[in-house]
Amino acid sequence: MARRPSSFRLLDLVRPFTPLLPEVREPGRRVPFRQKLACTGASLFAFLACSQLPLYGLHRAAAAAGADPFYWVRAILASNRGTVMELGITPIVTAGTVVQLLVGSNVVRVDSASCEDRALLTAAQKLLSVVITAGEATAYVLSGAYGSVGDLGAGNAILIVLQLMFGGMIVILLDELLQKGYGFGSGISLFTAANTCESIVTRALSPATVNRGRGAEFVGAITAAAHLLATRADKLSAVREAFFRGGLPDLCGLAATCVVFLAAVYLQGMRVTLPVRPRNAPRGHHGGAYSVRLLYTSGMPVVLLSSAVSSLSLVSQALYRRFGGNFLVDLLGRWTDAAAGHSVPVGGIAYYMTTPPSMASAVANPLHAALYVVFVLAACGMLSQAWVLVSGLSARDVARQLREQQMVMPGMREASMQRELERYIPAAAALGGVCIGALTVAADMMGAVASGAGMLLAVSTVYQFYESFEKDRDH
Repeated sequence: MARRPSSFRLLDLVRPFTPLLPEVREPGRRVPFRQKLACTGASLFAFLACSQLPLYGLHRAAAAAGADPFYWVRAILASNRGTVMELGITPIVTAGTVVQLLVGSNVVRVDSASCEDRALLTAAQKLLSVVITAGEATAYVLSGAYGSVGDLGAGNAILIVLQLMFGGMIVILLDELLQKGYGFGSGISLFTAANTCESIVTRALSPATVNRGRGAEFVGAITAAAHLLATRADKLSAVREAFFRGGLPDLCGLAATCVVFLAAVYLQGMRVTLPVRPRNAPRGHHGGAYSVRLLYTSGMPVVLLSSAVSSLSLVSQALYRRFGGNFLVDLLGRWTDAAAGHSVPVGGIAYYMTTPPSMASAVANPLHAALYVVFVLAACGMLSQAWVLVSGLSARDVARQLREQQMVMPGMREASMQRELERYIPAAAALGGVCIGALTVAADMMGAVASGAGMLLAVSTVYQFYESFEKDRDH
């Protein structure tokens, strides 16, 4: 006798935890435009407030001396050192990626037509986000990021873990609030864009001063340039120093930032438009259009790559501190403490996966620069294609969505729509991912005042919010 297929599903394991998870209810009616705008602003304010709220029980000296595993990707992960938002969006991005991969590979079976299954899938992602938040918060404290647990004390260590978990829950709920229609876009994109813009404004206009042995210097590039021109008798020397201040933001970095922003805006506007119209539309009906952008997956490849690199850095630093000298540990990464108080890789795989600190460093070590460029371009291209397959953006999924909306392409049968979409979507995903990687590498090597990946995500987010605004205004 043939065996009956098992009715057990991994997704059903989430069911007992569903009542315990905090949830934002669906809006009972369409949310007005002004209310959406206010809710988006309030969510952003709450996130920025938590980003400035220092962790209670943290010894500042120990925190400054501790390693910073997320230093290189803080702008992308929307995290802020020593605050409640230390982990940023890392847990929710990691959880979403894992769930998408499990669903895309059919390890977790989901009936997309079932409201109950969709609710369970959302609950599974939220539960995994909470688990990852708790795990990363605990690992962060135990790894010595804030100093040794012995110096902190057991009470303070537990308190810091609880605060980090609180910050992670705030991110999860704010993202759900916006995703369910109370605001615009997603919290992940909004928080990343806000963090990047804040970093750019701070590095351009900050009035804070530092002393590098030559007296007090302003941190902000524009502030420093104005001060140099006002106080130096030799104006040519002042202009030269304003454009090239090694180790501090300068006007050359601001110019590189502007170039990257303009390039990102230009690439964001490149698209192929495919005409579509309702199936039963009368002859002469103009219909609409489905656009396939060059940056088809937006900044997701960079977010996924940054999350993976930051996780590798966390593991590598923790292992190197305890087992430095072991061949396998050194192969993964060798680290040293920089003057700015954060750890930097100086060898191993982690070293070749991080950007050279400057163009001069890239010229001095061309092997590092070449391997880094190849790694970023290849990884972004492959991650972009993988994200299309697991996130419902593939040609098959888009064709199915168009059929469900009773839309067709003029002059084509329904079976031909998928073949037409396959001419553009895979190419846009691969080429767009490579372009995203190239922009990231260019910005980082040119010394832009913010991460190239962060700026690209900011541009994509602002563009998406603009489209959402226009769509809501039309309605």
